[in-house]
Amino acid sequence: MKHTAVRSYRAVRWLTTRLESGLAEIRRRPDGGDISITTVIIWVAAVTGALVIAGTIAAVIAKYNGSLSGI
Repeated sequence: MKHTAVRSYRAVRWLTTRLESGLAEIRRRPDGGDISITTVIIWVAAVTGALVIAGTIAAVIAKYNGSLSGI
């Protein structure tokens, strides 16, 4: 039980130190985590394109399912 308490204390201390250093970095550079609107537009376009391609493939497979069964 003694070792578990020591390990727990070390883990909590490490997490606290890590959180404090992260908060200090945020205070030092408040704009560090901002994401540009261009990046959002590119990601939305990429995901939409992938969904359109997957939908097209699913529609073609559904349409020709009977003739593709021999492949």
